[in-house]
Amino acid sequence: MLSSLSPGAWVLLAVGAAAIGVSKTALPGVTTLAVALFAAVLPAKASTGTILVLLLVADMVAITTYRRDADWATLRRLVPGVLTGVLLGSAFLAVAPDRLTAVFIGVLLLVLIAVTLVLMRRPQPPRVQGRVGRAVYGTLAGFTTMSANAGGPVMSMYLLASDFAVTSFLGTSAWFFFIVNVVKLPFSIALGVIRPEALWIDLVLVPVVLASALAGRRLATRMDQDLFNRIVTVLTVASCLYLITTAL
Repeated sequence: MLSSLSPGAWVLLAVGAAAIGVSKTALPGVTTLAVALFAAVLPAKASTGTILVLLLVADMVAITTYRRDADWATLRRLVPGVLTGVLLGSAFLAVAPDRLTAVFIGVLLLVLIAVTLVLMRRPQPPRVQGRVGRAVYGTLAGFTTMSANAGGPVMSMYLLASDFAVTSFLGTSAWFFFIVNVVKLPFSIALGVIRPEALWIDLVLVPVVLASALAGRRLATRMDQDLFNRIVTVLTVASCLYLITTAL
């Protein structure tokens, strides 16, 4: 696979790897760009497996960077909803075709984003940390992660609505997805999604991921809270629209 990649393909993969690193330490949502670029160069399964390994590398940088900033109480409270969502997502995958899955998830996430933004504009902040909020967002995060690897937009909206500071947002999100990706790893290996030849591509791209993740860490420390919230919202909407348009 390495020898069959053109210089242009390597450029696209390098840009995608840089997006993965930045997304984990500064700008959640940029991962969508990486998914699009890798899918344009590699076969579907190879693309998914290659990205998963790079995500884990970036996750480790993120959890090291924000090891003191994660809100573990929030993560623990989301567990029941996430597990419920994973079970529902598994059942949905068993009966729904790929195209319907992508469109359904994309539309569902856009509705969630719209509702969240409306709630955030109310005089009193939304109580998403309550039982109902945790159940709704946790279940949707588990469902979308299991059925379409699209849990990022749900978590982004949940943390924004919870009024998390930049570092707390990134730390909590980093640990959530690190745990989720570790759980996915053995299943991906068993299903042949992660292949030996893809690991050679990962080996070449790991330095790019590390460099961009470290650069993202510096960017996050200088970012204004309002600007961060706007960027996350825009990237989250773009993620959903990408998911829908690629399925149509």
